[in-house]
Amino acid sequence: MNALPTISIITVCYNSAATLPDTLQSVAAQSGVKFEHVLVDGGSTDGTVGLIEAYANEHEHVLWISEKDQGLYDAMNKGLAMCTGDVIGLLNADDFYSRPDVLQWVATAFAKENPEGLYADLNYVDAQQTQKIVRRWKSGNYRPNSFLWGWMPPHPTFFVRKSVYERLGGFRLDMGSAADYELMLRFIHKNQIRLSYLQQTIIHMRAGGVSNKQLKNRMKANEMDHKAWEVNGLKPYFFTRWLKPLRKIKQFL
Repeated sequence: MNALPTISIITVCYNSAATLPDTLQSVAAQSGVKFEHVLVDGGSTDGTVGLIEAYANEHEHVLWISEKDQGLYDAMNKGLAMCTGDVIGLLNADDFYSRPDVLQWVATAFAKENPEGLYADLNYVDAQQTQKIVRRWKSGNYRPNSFLWGWMPPHPTFFVRKSVYERLGGFRLDMGSAADYELMLRFIHKNQIRLSYLQQTIIHMRAGGVSNKQLKNRMKANEMDHKAWEVNGLKPYFFTRWLKPLRKIKQFL
């Protein structure tokens, strides 16, 4: 087995004081692997910056900035530029790791299997009662052309070698809420990076994402998902754009 890679975790936040403490605590609790936590704040006014400053003073593994940005994915790209680890993961400011050995699991899988990217499973939890699970996202094994059948891994579980970002680029700012889908489509389907599936639930995500809140938001996200294929010069099946949201039904069962 190769040596364990170092891991960089990017958390983007803006006025996230209500949920960020859970995120920070779950990262600080990780053990068994060398990692850094990169926090990119968009100029918060609600006490978020104070939380980050206190966290950075208590832990050596923290890099952070606070400044205006052009939105979520611009901030993520800033985080990518700051990372020094071999492998990069993303953790939203209202999500948290399920266990203190998640990053050790991830690092071990990269060392043993030598993938370029790795994904896992995720639970949606109630926004207030975070111990209550409301949906379970079991990713399942990736097969060639899985994206054509509406498959995608949960983005917060997607860890990628820094060298892949350097080779294939970061997030497109013209893709709206589909920027994460476009990036995974580009990395996995178009460029066929070597992929591993960690069959563990590693992320707890608070329910209520922007693209799923209202029907009109879901329809807009669906349009942008289709655009993700177009900008990559790819042609999906006529039913691909509808299978992706339909696949979520089984997460409630």
